[in-house]
Amino acid sequence: MGRLVQAGRRREGAGRAAGPRAREDRRARRDARRERRVTAPEGRDPNGVPALARGECRARQGSSYRRDTHPARTGGLMKIGIIGAGNIGGNLTRRLTALGHEVSVANSRGPQTLSALAEETGATPVTVAEAARGAEVVVVTIPLKNVPDLPSGLFAGAAGGFAVIDTGNYYPRQRDGRIPGIEDEGLTESRWTERQLGHRVVKAFNGTYAQDVLDRPRPAGDPERIALPVAGDDETAKKTVRALIEELGFDSVDAGGLDESWRQQPGTPVYGLRAGAEAVTKALAEASPVRPEDFRAR
Repeated sequence: MGRLVQAGRRREGAGRAAGPRAREDRRARRDARRERRVTAPEGRDPNGVPALARGECRARQGSSYRRDTHPARTGGLMKIGIIGAGNIGGNLTRRLTALGHEVSVANSRGPQTLSALAEETGATPVTVAEAARGAEVVVVTIPLKNVPDLPSGLFAGAAGGFAVIDTGNYYPRQRDGRIPGIEDEGLTESRWTERQLGHRVVKAFNGTYAQDVLDRPRPAGDPERIALPVAGDDETAKKTVRALIEELGFDSVDAGGLDESWRQQPGTPVYGLRAGAEAVTKALAEASPVRPEDFRAR
């Protein structure tokens, strides 16, 4: 669902992102972006995203991002850690930095492999162990099979009251293999992830097309604005996540507690649904608790 832009691949010195000078340069660029206030040109929505019919996306614009001016912004800027720089992680990095948030991003291959994304967005590439330090929101967006391999004490340095977003899906046949807790105990995917992390999670973005994070933001009240389901037990964390989704240019629907999050797992009516809040609410209600055969281990 979407592809990362690797505009800087041909640049020499891919490892330079870790040096002090590079970090200072990135901070200066980020601060400069925060000072700019650019009005969206005619024909674009308030996020500066071209009209969908024109088939353009900001991912193709390389480092020429505009500061977002979405009217849904109600809170202050946050420090956000993103673990996973694949399709969803990469595009959330692009949007959240464009909104002015301070983003640290990590992947399993190390910060030296994230220099192009850092150059493009101003995000800070870090190790996985460093991703949550000081973060008010931590996004875990990696394959489920890799969740148990995350370092212990991952959240030790996070900000007080931080929220964890789980974007994961269980794909036993395609990627993850058999996970007994899900298959035998009947745990929802995010409940299983929560147990591995040792911290409450909010399930969101798991059924969202990654490219839609770039292409589909719309101002509140726009008839084409789509809604995303959000499930979790921590109401404060859920409120934080829903506000962030609204700021990104989408509506959100409360999908209940984490034990109800099967309603938005792969194979359910809401998974991949591009629709407004009413249709998303209806799709959640129509979901079956029986896991579809295609999403069970053989």
